[in-house]
Amino acid sequence: MNKLSIVGAGMVGEAAAQIIAREEFCRELMLIDVQGELAQGKALDVWQAAVESGSDTRVYGGSNAELLQDSDLVVITAGMPRKPGQSRQDVLSINLPILDSIMLDINRHAPAATVLVVSNPVDVLTYRAWCLSGLGRNRVFGQAGVLDTARMKCFIAEETGFSARDITALVLGGHGDSMVPLMRYCAVGSVPLSHFLSNQQIERIVERTRQGGGEILGLKKVGSACDAPGVAIAQMVDAIAKGRNRILPTVAILEGEYGRTGIAMGVPCVLAEDGVARVIELSLDAQEQAMFDRSADQVVRDIAEMNAL
Repeated sequence: MNKLSIVGAGMVGEAAAQIIAREEFCRELMLIDVQGELAQGKALDVWQAAVESGSDTRVYGGSNAELLQDSDLVVITAGMPRKPGQSRQDVLSINLPILDSIMLDINRHAPAATVLVVSNPVDVLTYRAWCLSGLGRNRVFGQAGVLDTARMKCFIAEETGFSARDITALVLGGHGDSMVPLMRYCAVGSVPLSHFLSNQQIERIVERTRQGGGEILGLKKVGSACDAPGVAIAQMVDAIAKGRNRILPTVAILEGEYGRTGIAMGVPCVLAEDGVARVIELSLDAQEQAMFDRSADQVVRDIAEMNAL
């Protein structure tokens, strides 16, 4: 990848930039924020750290939207983070105009760029970004499931005592309390999780995964999660930059999959050079489908709320 831009020089954007620059996922990395000097300072810091890792990625920062020019991929992390007691939906009225402004800048300066939305509420804002972009659904998508899955794997490792290297997990649905951890697809060393844990233990993991972001927010009090989201962004960027054809949970625009159309939801997708190469439709049992439908209904309500703003 030649050029990648991150819009939002907060802690999540900075965390992602550190990995992207260090691993040389692109030749040129832009860190853009309304606080231009802050973005410049962080960009210089990230660049110097990357140089010490042997990376030749050049990192620049600023506030000028023209920095987006000729970007291959734009990652949107800008917006107001949650405060203790707030839901992701609570920040919608604040982050919606920010997203709209960013998409206007992208359409003006990098209309051919693939767009990865991270800002919350990510399902709604991904849908909005796609509507404003004029691009196919393969080129506009969001990050949520990679982070949620990482959190669940962490909790499974803690509960079982086994190596996280051997744990596979999958989370679908909206990014919030209605997310759908698919425990039937969770395993340790290819052995179903139910072989090691009781239903009560598994349910505890499910609930903690749903509250994972809120747990960190409540403990930190002065900021939300940043390191794990940064790693999740970097995983998706790596899959796109290197055309890996990786199957990763992604907030994608649905076109009939799982019985839904015209909404953005977390589902397993194949990520490749051109973005979402394929949406994978799993066969859900009755309970899983019911949970997915409840999550989808919540996203539909959130989109209606967005349209009313």
